[in-house]
Amino acid sequence: MVKEKDFKKCDQAGFCRRNRAYADKAAAAGSTWAAPYSLHPDTISFKDGQLQAVILKSINDADTVRLPLTVSFLESGLARVTVDEEKRQNKDIVLRHDSIARKERYNAEELVIVGGTTLDKEAKVASQDTSSITVQYGPSSNFQALIKFSPFSVDFQRDGVTQVRFNEQGWMNMEHWRPKVEKKDGEADAADGEVSTGEDESTWWDESFGGNTDTKPKGPESVALDITFPGYDHVFGIPSHTGPLSLKETRGNADGHFSEPYRMYNADVFEYILDSPMTLYGSIPLMQAHKKDSAVAVFWLNAAETWVDITKSKAGKNPNSLGSEAETNTHTHWISESGLLDIFVFLGPTPKDITKAYGELTGTTAMPQEFSLGYHQCRWNYVSDDDVRDVSRKMDKHKIPYDVIWLDIEYTDEKKYFTTDKDMFGDLKGTGEVLDQTGRKLVVIIDPHIKNAGNYEVVDQLKEKNLAVRNKENSIFDGWCWPGSSHWIDSFNPKAIEWWKGLFKYANFKGTMENTFVWNDMNEPSVFNGPETTMPKDNLHHGDWEHRDVHNLMGITFHNATYQALLSRKPGELRRPFVLTRSFFAGSQRYGAMWTGDNQASWDHLGASVPMILSQGISGFPFAGADVGGFFGNPDKELQTRWYQAGAFYPFFRGHAHIDARRREPYLAGEPYTTIITAALRLRYSLLPAWYTAFFQAHRDGSPIVRPLLWTHPGDEAGLAIDDQFFLGETGLLVKPVVEEGKESADIYIPDDEVYYDYFTYDVLPTKKGKSLSVSAPLEKIPLLMRGGHVVPRRDRPRRSSGLMKYDDYTLVVTIAKDGTAEGELYVDDGDSFDYEKGQYIHRKFTLRDGVISSVDAEGRAAGSVKPGAWMKQMKDVSVDKIIIVGAPAAWDKEEVEVETEGKKKTVPVQYVKGKSGSYAIVGGLGVPIGADWAVRV
Repeated sequence: MVKEKDFKKCDQAGFCRRNRAYADKAAAAGSTWAAPYSLHPDTISFKDGQLQAVILKSINDADTVRLPLTVSFLESGLARVTVDEEKRQNKDIVLRHDSIARKERYNAEELVIVGGTTLDKEAKVASQDTSSITVQYGPSSNFQALIKFSPFSVDFQRDGVTQVRFNEQGWMNMEHWRPKVEKKDGEADAADGEVSTGEDESTWWDESFGGNTDTKPKGPESVALDITFPGYDHVFGIPSHTGPLSLKETRGNADGHFSEPYRMYNADVFEYILDSPMTLYGSIPLMQAHKKDSAVAVFWLNAAETWVDITKSKAGKNPNSLGSEAETNTHTHWISESGLLDIFVFLGPTPKDITKAYGELTGTTAMPQEFSLGYHQCRWNYVSDDDVRDVSRKMDKHKIPYDVIWLDIEYTDEKKYFTTDKDMFGDLKGTGEVLDQTGRKLVVIIDPHIKNAGNYEVVDQLKEKNLAVRNKENSIFDGWCWPGSSHWIDSFNPKAIEWWKGLFKYANFKGTMENTFVWNDMNEPSVFNGPETTMPKDNLHHGDWEHRDVHNLMGITFHNATYQALLSRKPGELRRPFVLTRSFFAGSQRYGAMWTGDNQASWDHLGASVPMILSQGISGFPFAGADVGGFFGNPDKELQTRWYQAGAFYPFFRGHAHIDARRREPYLAGEPYTTIITAALRLRYSLLPAWYTAFFQAHRDGSPIVRPLLWTHPGDEAGLAIDDQFFLGETGLLVKPVVEEGKESADIYIPDDEVYYDYFTYDVLPTKKGKSLSVSAPLEKIPLLMRGGHVVPRRDRPRRSSGLMKYDDYTLVVTIAKDGTAEGELYVDDGDSFDYEKGQYIHRKFTLRDGVISSVDAEGRAAGSVKPGAWMKQMKDVSVDKIIIVGAPAAWDKEEVEVETEGKKKTVPVQYVKGKSGSYAIVGGLGVPIGADWAVRV
C-alpha cells in the first residue's frame, strides 16, 4: 500500500496552508471582509474582443501591487481571464541564492493550447459605470461577463443568469514578490519596507519535507481564486483521482466528505488508495458543473502544484427548504504554487459544447493505430524472446485473440534504455518478425531516466550535448530510479527532442522494427530519492524555468518527445505512433493513450476503474484504461474473469501484472474461466468497427469514447451522478460491468423512454424511464443492452488479431426505435498511416426509415470524388454481408427482400425469428460494397 506519509497534505504544503487560512480568515470576517483586490477603472481598454486593465492589490494603507489583467473573449464562445504580476513580468525582481531561474510567472499556453483562441471581434461593451463593466459575447451574443471593480469579481452569465462567478467570496490571492530581509535572532520575519501582516511566513523562503529542502529563490508566489457555480449540485473532472465521478466536498465534518483538497501534482503513487483526493500520476485541471439541461466548465491553465477545495451551500427563498426553492451552489477554491492566474470559462450549455470547445483549445485525441484498440498482453516481465513467443503461441493454441505483447524494463541491458539483454533478448527482431506473421505488435518500455553508467553511449551523449535536467546549481541533476544513479532528459528542450528522435531510428535502436511501439512510464517524473518521489522543485529546465513552474507538464513533454520520435524512424516512413503514457496533462490526448497506474487485484479497484476512466473521457483524454486483473497481487478466477469483461469496454484494453504476481495469461485461468474470458475478448474484437468509429468521433470533436449519462442524457437529473454504467460512443450500447464478488445480476438505470434490447438474445426488455432494470448476469454474461434507434457495425468472423480482420466483411445490427427508425455510422481507414488526412477513408451513414435500410456517404462526398489509393482499392472487395434487424416488425417476416446498389437490384433471403419478447430478422448474403451507396427494402 502507498505510504501516505511520503506525500504532502495541504497543511504540509506552505502555499496551500496559507491560502486555506486566508479563506478561513475571510469567511470568519463575513460581511466585514475587505478583499484587497480592486480593478482601476482608468486603466480599462477594450478592443477587438479583448479587455485590458490593471488590478491593484492593497498590501497596506499606502502601497499597492500592480497586477495586469487581460480578459479575452473568443470566437469559440469561451472567455479567458489572465492575471499577471507587473514586477515579475518586467523582471524587476531579485532572486535569492544567486539563482539563474526565470523571474517571470510561467505561462503554460505554448505546450498546451493548440487552437480556439481567435478573438471574438463582435464582442462589445454592453454597459459601463463607475462600479462595473459588462461585455456581451458568444456565438449568439447571449453570454455576458459582468466585471465588478471593487472588490474585483466577474460574473459569467448565459441569457442574463449567472453560471460561473469569480471571487464571490473574496478569496482571490496572488502572493506578490518581496525581497527577503535577513532578520536577527528572535526578530519576526517581514519583507523589506513592510510591516509584518501576521501571516504565516515560515514557508515563504524555504520549505522542508521528507529530508529535502526547497530553496524557493523567488519567495512566495502562489495564486488562488474562489470560483462558484450558482445553482449547480454536481462538479466533475480534474482527473486523475480515485472516488466517484461526481466530486466530493473537501471541507466540513459531514459523512462522505474528504478532509483534504483534491491535489494535482503528478507523482508515482504506487498501489494507490481508493476514494481519496490524493494526487495520482496525471492531472487535467478542467472542472465541469452540471445540473438538469445545463453544463458549464472552467479550465485552470497552470502546470504547478495545485489544490482544489469543494464545498456546497443551499441558497434560495428558503435555505432550509428541501424543494425547488432551495438551490445548491457549489463553491470551489483553486490554489497553485506559482505561475499565472489563467482561466478559461465555458458556458455550454451542453456537455457536448464543452468537450468540443475544449478539444479545439487543447486538441482532440490522436487518431490511433487500429491495432491499439485490440487486446494488449503485458506483465513485468516476460523474461526472454522464447517466453514472448511461447505466450503468443499459447494464445493461438487456445484461440484467444490479442494484438500486442509488451516488454517491461527487464528486456534491457541493466536498465539501459535503447539496449537489450543479449542473453535473454538477443533476437528481439526475430521475435518481432514472429509476431508480424499474425499482424501483431511489440511494445517496449522507454522511461525518461537515463542510467549514469560508463560505456553507455546514450548517457554520454546526454551529458555532452547538455540536454539533461539541471539542479539548482545549474549542474546536471542526478537522482535515483530503476537503473540506480540516473539523469533525466529535459524534454522541454527542442534540441533534446531532436536528439531523442535519433535514438529511435531502426538502425540505432537495435532489434526494433516497423511493428515495435513504445510505452513511457515513470514520467511524472519518478525519482526514488527525491521529495515526494519526484524532482526537487528548484531544479532547472530549458529556458531556466524552475521545475515547480512546469512539474505537471513533464509527462506531456516526454510523451510528445517519444511521439515525435515515432513519426518517422526511417526515410519515407510516416505512420501514426502508438505511445502509452502514465503521466499526463491537458493536451496529452494528442499523443496517445494513458492508463490509471499501479492498481491492485481487488474488487474495489475493479469498481474504481470505471469512474476513473469516465472522468478521463469527459476531461478530453478518452483513450484510457486500467490494468486488467490489477497490477499488484493475484486476482482469483472470478475477479480476473469479471475484470476482462469490464476491460473489454475500456478504450485502452491491457492485461498487466507485477513481477511478483503469478502468471495470469487468459489460457492459464482454466475452465470455465478461459472460455468466458475468450468470449469477452471476441466480443471486443467483433465490435472493433464500432470502437474505431467512436475514436474517429473523439478525434473529430473531442467527444468521450465511453460516455456517462451526464454526457448522453444531460436532461435526466437523476442520472447525472451515475458512474458505474456507460454508453459506447454513439452506438446505443449500454454496459454495466459487474464489479462485485458473487454478483449474478445487475441493476441498470434507464435514462429515457426508448426501447432497450438484450445484446445477446435480442429480447425487448421491460424498461421504464428513470427506473433501474435488474438483468441476469451470471459469470458468463456481461450486462449489455442495446438502445433502440441505432445501427452498430461489427465484424463477426473470429480472428487472432485485428490485423487479420482488415479486409473482413461487415455485419450491421439495426436496433429499431419506438418510432420505427434507426441510424448509425461507420468510419474506417487503413488504421496505420496519415492518408486519412488526404481523404483515404470510408465514412458511411446508415439509416432505417419507412422500412428502408440505406447507406450513404456520411459527409455527402460524391462517388469518385477521391482518387482511391492502395488501401481503398482493396476495400472495394469488402462488403456488408449481413444485417440483423432487432425489433423487426411483421413486415420483415418474408422470404426475401430487395437490395439495390450501384444501379443494380437483386433479392436476398431473410430469416425471421419470433422471440419471447420481440422479434428479429437476419438479412444474409447481401454482398454490397461497404464504400458504396445501397438500400435494402422490405
